Amino acid sequence: MMRIMKEYRVKTVNAPVNWDKIEKAPISEYVWGGEYRPEAYAQAVYVPGDGFYAKLTVKESNPRAIYKNNGDPVYKDSCLEFFAAYKPGGYINCEMNSNGAILSAYGEGRGSRTPINEITGKYPEVKAEKTEKEWSVTVRVGLDIIKKVYGNCDFEKGDVFYGNFYKCGDDCDIPHYGSFSPICTEKPDFHRPEYFAKFIIE
Repeated sequence: MMRIMKEYRVKTVNAPVNWDKIEKAPISEYVWGGEYRPEAYAQAVYVPGDGFYAKLTVKESNPRAIYKNNGDPVYKDSCLEFFAAYKPGGYINCEMNSNGAILSAYGEGRGSRTPINEITGKYPEVKAEKTEKEWSVTVRVGLDIIKKVYGNCDFEKGDVFYGNFYKCGDDCDIPHYGSFSPICTEKPDFHRPEYFAKFIIE
C-alpha cells in the first residue's frame, strides 16, 4: 500500500487558546474494521515560551473510564491519544481517558519506552471535560518537558515535527482503533512512527 503522509498545520498562538479558531484534524481512519467508529477530531497549537497544546474531542455519551491515576493503562478505557516526535530520536506518547488520567512515555518504539515522569519528574498536564454527548481532553506538553527529553531546542514558524492523533478503547464493549494518519499494519499498533503525519508550525 502506498504511504500517504497527511499534514496538519500547528498554529502559533498566545495563551489562553481560542480553540474555536483552530483547525480540526479528523480522527477518522479506522483501518482495522469494527462497527463502532465514533466521530472524533484533534487540534494542536504552539505557544512560544510555553509549549504545545493538543485538544482531542470525541462524541461519546458514556465513555469507559475505570482508571484514575497517571501511569495507569488508560488505553484500555475509552481513550484519546497524541503522539509527537518533536525532534529526531524518539517520540512522546500522551494517552488520556475522560477522567484526565494520562499514560506518557518516551522512546523510539513500543518496546523501548521510559515513563515520562522518570525522565522529567512529572507528567504533561491534562484537563478533561465531559458532557452528555461528548468528552474531550486538553494536554499541555511544556517546553520544560521537551527540553529534558530532547535537550536544548527551540521552535519557530516553518519548523516540522511528526506525530499522530488516535481514538481507541482496548477493553471497551466494542474495541476500536481510529487515527488521523492511517497506519498500514495487519494488527492495531499505534506505536508506528513511520506512519506519523507531518506537523508544520505556522
